[in-house]
Amino acid sequence: MDAKQVLKFAKENNAKMVDLRFMDFPGLWQHFSVPISELSEESFTEGYGFDGSSIRGWQPIHASDMLVIPDPATAKMDPFYAEPTLVLICDIADPMTFEPYSRDPRNIAKKTEAYLKSTGIGDTVYIGPEAEFFIFDDVRFESNNNSAFYMLDSEEGVWNSGRDEMPNLGYKPRHKQAYFPVPPTDKLQDLRTEMTLILQSLGIDIEAQHHEVATGGQGEIDMRFKPLVQMSDQLLWFKYVLKNAAYRAGKTVTFMPKPLYGDNGSGMHSHISIWKDGKPLFAGDKYAGVSDMALWAIGGILKHCKAICAFSNPTTNSYKRLVPGFEAPVNLAYSSRNRSAAIRIPMYSSSPKAKRIEFRTPDPSCNGYIAFSAMVMAVLDGIQNKIDPGQPLDKDIYALPPEELANIPSAPGSLEEALAALKEDSAFLLKGDVFTQDVIDMWIEYKTEHEVNPVKLRPHPHEFMLYFDI
Repeated sequence: MDAKQVLKFAKENNAKMVDLRFMDFPGLWQHFSVPISELSEESFTEGYGFDGSSIRGWQPIHASDMLVIPDPATAKMDPFYAEPTLVLICDIADPMTFEPYSRDPRNIAKKTEAYLKSTGIGDTVYIGPEAEFFIFDDVRFESNNNSAFYMLDSEEGVWNSGRDEMPNLGYKPRHKQAYFPVPPTDKLQDLRTEMTLILQSLGIDIEAQHHEVATGGQGEIDMRFKPLVQMSDQLLWFKYVLKNAAYRAGKTVTFMPKPLYGDNGSGMHSHISIWKDGKPLFAGDKYAGVSDMALWAIGGILKHCKAICAFSNPTTNSYKRLVPGFEAPVNLAYSSRNRSAAIRIPMYSSSPKAKRIEFRTPDPSCNGYIAFSAMVMAVLDGIQNKIDPGQPLDKDIYALPPEELANIPSAPGSLEEALAALKEDSAFLLKGDVFTQDVIDMWIEYKTEHEVNPVKLRPHPHEFMLYFDI
């Protein structure tokens, strides 16, 4: 849609308000609303002012004025508000120069797409994330100077198999055995279907929905692949719809990678392919039916994986999932079909259009605009430099003897380690001014000051179990 079409669309849907949305630096959707009377064709070029100093990781107080400029192509009607409300995703600009803001995550993603085209390698990069999540019935947590706790609950949780539920009817999936039984063991089918139908009503193509491996309400809804910026926009809608549909049903959704001890965490396996002139470039006659370009792309991700993780696995909790020897793919190897490798070449279809690489390390706590951009920049670096990914590893990596496993590099073991890797390996991100040094420096500073150090300084509840009687 263009500006005129958006105004017509708003009128046809009797919109009363306009919700202007944008992504903050760490990765939460932000918004403010204006009456529909405040929306005109000029709004799409002149924008609306707001205080950038109140957004995490953005402007200092002495240079706080910024603009949100709505993108007319993103217009949708909100499915949850009481009054009909038009939603527009916005870009961020400087009010003096109207230049795009370097720390706006959406701007980084747009620059990534532009850089791809400038290289001549391709004209479209498709992204297909599989964002897993948990649906809980109750969540409580607290972190004070002298106390800390969390408590999660789910009607599906196997820990409730002995609870008096007046009556307890059983059918609670055991740890790591919830992929994927039919109801009544799967108690969330109808809610996931409701989420799926809402997403489809917003024009978001959905391929499947199902329960995931963990007890206690883990699920997955798969979106069909789309170009990078479009998929990044969709991922925001995806999280928004799931959270609000669950909230409306008296439940809660979290994309936290590892909320439960002793069961699978939530990943976000990300499928990537590059096309040019409507033709897929990752199909070929090499290993697993891929092209040299696809293998070089794999080489780029493997080379830069530790730095990518600072964006694709951006929380301290991410590394509770990325533990060697457990369920997550931390080993920096590639394979066809083998799900224990960090990069997999899916073999569901022999069609050239289906040929892609699947990066399995990321998790859904990430800022999609930035994380997908970092992945694509690594892919392009691999292609440009013809980085050899080495030989595939078609064995079960988890079952390898220690002497063989020692030769396989691993993803970072902590957010601090990932940030250190980003500091040392960022040149590939700076190409085409996609990421700026300011963005990388601020990301490292923000994550260190607001997440790494606060977690590092606090006693962990389990430490009392281990050490209080020393």
